[in-house]
Amino acid sequence: QVQLAESGGGFVQAGGSLRLSCAASGIIFNSYRMAWYRQAPGKQRELVAHITTGGTTNYADSVKGRFTISRDNAKNTVYLQMNSLKPEDTAVYFCNALAILHNYWGQGTQVTVSS
Repeated sequence: QVQLAESGGGFVQAGGSLRLSCAASGIIFNSYRMAWYRQAPGKQRELVAHITTGGTTNYADSVKGRFTISRDNAKNTVYLQMNSLKPEDTAVYFCNALAILHNYWGQGTQVTVSS
């Protein structure tokens, strides 16, 4: 059974930092592109960052220079380090694992940034 378990969300003041983790089980982790998405109230889910099996990263323009995605294949875990957080970063953050014919989602973790 595939499971993506996010953790690390919470409440933080603007300018603060949080580190999200997503522990994967039931998949061959190093065969999957891993990504973080987010969805704010009343808005569509959007891609925040992704990291390929080879370690190449890509970021949404809104988070470039502030967020860093990384993966530890030995721990089957992907991380999102979020610095200089802004109120507009408030959203539910979802972990995603993508491979050919397979697309899995976590349950999400809430991030709330106060001004």
